[in-house]
Amino acid sequence: MTDLTDTILAKSDQLTADDLLAGPRTIRITDVQADPGAEQPVTIHFDGDGGKPWRPSKSMRRVLVHCWGPDGAAYVGRSVTLYRDPAVTFGGAQVGGIRISAMSHLERAMTLALAESRKSRKPFTVQPMKIEPPDDKAANAAADLVARVDAVADAASLLALVDDATVRKQRAWLKDKRPELSNDVEAAVLAANARTKEAAS
Repeated sequence: MTDLTDTILAKSDQLTADDLLAGPRTIRITDVQADPGAEQPVTIHFDGDGGKPWRPSKSMRRVLVHCWGPDGAAYVGRSVTLYRDPAVTFGGAQVGGIRISAMSHLERAMTLALAESRKSRKPFTVQPMKIEPPDDKAANAAADLVARVDAVADAASLLALVDDATVRKQRAWLKDKRPELSNDVEAAVLAANARTKEAAS
């Protein structure tokens, strides 16, 4: 695949609607700055912005405040999905603009009336964003180890498992770095030891 996305990005000091011609983009906010006297009073930096922050329009600032409240510092770490709306007008011409389609930290869809012109308003809805939790490799490894211990049928098999060099390293690492997971593993080993001893008697 020859991706042409980078070749159509607008040459600008901020994210523009044309940067979203290839499709919506979900961003994770890293900093919010406010300068009430500026023409574009809010600057939102995000992961991978490459020095091109998002400066939301007044309508989208109203969406942010409506959904997340007025404290911009609280936005850090949250995510929004942005898309290009070709129907956005400026000076009477359709030039396109950046809109929000989804936001994290919402329990339900949020709707508010946004001004299309000085005389008309139109409902605008933002959907809640489902954020997948990061993959916890240590937790996965601990769960796998517990399952292996639980599957042991006799004392000899248990001894072979806990004496395995890789398992010993895993248990030592968990004890040092993730004690809450180590507790689960050690409890499984103790239970398996008691179970196999009882079976052998």
